Amino acid sequence: MSLAGIRDMSIIETPPKDRLSIQTNVVKFDQPVISRAIRTELERRGQVYFVHNRVESIYSLGNLITRLVPEARIAVAHGQMGEDELERVMVDFVAHKYDVLLATTIIENGLDIPNANTIVINRSDRYGLSQLYQLRGRVGRSDRRAYAYLLIPPEDSLSPVAKKRLAAIREFSDLGSGFRVAALDLEIRGAGNLLGGEQSGHIEAVGFDMYMKLLEQTIKELKGEEIEDDVRATVNLRVDLRVDETYIPDMNQRLTVYRRMAAVRSETDLNRILEELRDRYGPPPASIQNLAEYAQIRVLADEVGIESIDREAQIVVLKFRPEAKLDPSWLFRLIQERTDIQLTPPATLKLDLRKTDESPRRAVAGRQRPLPKASWWTTRATAGEVAPGFSREEILRPPTENPRGEGGVFSRVAGLLRELSEGVGVR
Repeated sequence: MSLAGIRDMSIIETPPKDRLSIQTNVVKFDQPVISRAIRTELERRGQVYFVHNRVESIYSLGNLITRLVPEARIAVAHGQMGEDELERVMVDFVAHKYDVLLATTIIENGLDIPNANTIVINRSDRYGLSQLYQLRGRVGRSDRRAYAYLLIPPEDSLSPVAKKRLAAIREFSDLGSGFRVAALDLEIRGAGNLLGGEQSGHIEAVGFDMYMKLLEQTIKELKGEEIEDDVRATVNLRVDLRVDETYIPDMNQRLTVYRRMAAVRSETDLNRILEELRDRYGPPPASIQNLAEYAQIRVLADEVGIESIDREAQIVVLKFRPEAKLDPSWLFRLIQERTDIQLTPPATLKLDLRKTDESPRRAVAGRQRPLPKASWWTTRATAGEVAPGFSREEILRPPTENPRGEGGVFSRVAGLLRELSEGVGVR
């Protein structure tokens, strides 16, 4: 975990086309069972794996198999053999020069021989659940029915944990059951001390999220990678940013969206998230667009060097960091051009939402001022029909604010930040 971190996981439960599940049998060590299993496979011109994880007795077991099935051609493979000799045995087995491969657990990974569709595992009670699952996966790699025989000593000599493992591997024999096997293996063995003080330090003292953040920074330092500034602007514009539950019903998925939006560092990342949401859930509603606009404002604020953005009624207060790289002359020129912003020492900029931006860069030819709003009694007198609830309070109630619309708080703040960003680094 220290090197790779905790990764997202995807589960593939769909097997390849024409693949069949492996018939798993847990049986006592019995010579007739061994003989019948090998001969059944040989009769359909297939091959057999026989796993025996004791090098000192593997040749004795090979002699037993020869006596039980004299017609079988047997090869032995184990980790103490020379590299060339082991390679020659494996190549010959793939070429079907041998019928039975008597081997240790070196065949656990990396073998894909479609003609081998029976595996016999001796003393299967000594293997872990995941190891049994991997070994069983060496067969059944074609459209033929595969068989796995797990040989055990008398049942009364088995430990309770071994009985649970064998029952689990026999039960989870369907295709795509690997994750369930892994989950049960974790339950049987326990998670250990992965998140405890002995392996990972004092996670509980700082919290898991902070621990992972500190760990990630340390790894980047050791790798010589650039560490991003962890100080982010705080933005509070008094706008509801809750994601519509009808758009994303699952609470965990909504929390993931909140977390990803809050972690956005660039407009490219933001567009990528929006495309994923559009592809998965459909066109984003207003709640998602508000959240995306909030994330974009935060990115712009970080670029300018803003410490916080806070809304107080119709005034938005922007506080600069001491290390902000904004050119002072550019800021003063902008303040002179715009009538809706005011600089308050030492490093605070106030945006008045009640005033319009009448700077030359915002001027529009032929633009007309909006007509004054009619009084409530004029509106009522000219309505033509008086409906229930048509009261003074209803008429004077301000319309629902659209923060992304023209003159909305998101539009005004984002526009100001874009103009400020033009002066970053200018000298």
